[in-house]
Amino acid sequence: MPIQVVNGALLKCAMAVPPGLSSLTVLPVNRVMSGNQPAANILDHAPMVNIKPFGMCMTPSNPAVATATTAAAGVLTPVPCVPVTPAPWMPGVPNVILGNMPALDNTCTCMCTWGGVISVVFPGQVTEMIP
Repeated sequence: MPIQVVNGALLKCAMAVPPGLSSLTVLPVNRVMSGNQPAANILDHAPMVNIKPFGMCMTPSNPAVATATTAAAGVLTPVPCVPVTPAPWMPGVPNVILGNMPALDNTCTCMCTWGGVISVVFPGQVTEMIP
């Protein structure tokens, strides 16, 4: 059974090196606590507010990486990560609503505009499961 994601959850981006980990910040606006932390919903995807940088970005679809790679004579050159996550986490938990939106569980993913898939490595707590 999936586990509810809360403030402090550990996230990973598939296009970040090394190892591309960050934490989720959930503001206490939904007024729901889980494991003594604010619980997340699918709208907790704002770059630099909810989702922090993941180290270095290595996807060639990122214009900054493309520019650095071109300047390095075609050698893939990672640049500092700046997440761009305009779409909510998917799919969410439609039968559990927090702040009028589906709750977030540890199986959800969020897409970065540059091609990275952001996933939950550790949900921030291990006591509250979600149907």
